[in-house]
Amino acid sequence: MQMMVVRPLAFDSIGVRSMATYVEAKGLKVLIDPAVALGPRRYGLPPHPLEWEKLRQTWEDVKKYARQSDLLIVTHYHYDHHNPDELDFYKDKDVYLKDPKKNINRSQLGRASHFLKGLQGLPRSIETADGKEFRHGATLIKFSSPVYHGTNSKLGYVLEVSISCQGERMVYTSDVEGPSLKKQADFILQEDPDLLILDGPMTYMLGYRYSQESLASSVENINRIIRDTKVGTIIADHHLLRDLNYKKRMVAVYECAAENGVRVLNAAEYLGQEAEMLEARRKELYAKDS
Repeated sequence: MQMMVVRPLAFDSIGVRSMATYVEAKGLKVLIDPAVALGPRRYGLPPHPLEWEKLRQTWEDVKKYARQSDLLIVTHYHYDHHNPDELDFYKDKDVYLKDPKKNINRSQLGRASHFLKGLQGLPRSIETADGKEFRHGATLIKFSSPVYHGTNSKLGYVLEVSISCQGERMVYTSDVEGPSLKKQADFILQEDPDLLILDGPMTYMLGYRYSQESLASSVENINRIIRDTKVGTIIADHHLLRDLNYKKRMVAVYECAAENGVRVLNAAEYLGQEAEMLEARRKELYAKDS
């Protein structure tokens, strides 16, 4: 009998920048990173009207699931993972969040402070979660120690999240951009998940902000996860789905997954939908309008 229900709510394959994910485990309702955003510029172009419409739709979905959740998690303070402007759904919730003062860069430090001021008086409880674990009945929620957002500390740190219930386990990587680094991959390997929600290599910036070496390391680490854990499904999305050629960049991963009986899907595919890579298709969308 399936103990956990996992529903991606807003992801790049669904047309917006987000990794908002709803998890229900033995009656406990959890929402990870309740936020939605758009890339401000891509190919020198602003978001297309279709992106704005998708933003409105997915944000309503996220807020609906947030209101019915018991527990909200914020893994870091980028605006596609938290929204400081609409906070009513935090009322009477338990909140686990990335430490707002330690292992944090200057930008996120300011955002975290602003966010916490807005939250005052709303949640039932707020706990910093870095490296901690929390039990709720049959469900265990475990957080990694802070890991780099990407390949270095420039963009700050994030928390990876593991949720397990009666033998089932899912891991949510947040913004590791890979994982290209050992510490990022080690948490996944140690947790040994059935389902992995992975933000994936940032291949759309390959050769600019993301190196070939980082991509090779990410592929190696993902293949190790495929071979050395019991993972059956990997949802690879977010940064990865900003690249129209992402499957070509990840051929070795898809081959390794096929050899080991592991499904590698984007979030839309996991939901049985067609991917809507609106940001990656922005140039094409504007060309159709002209």
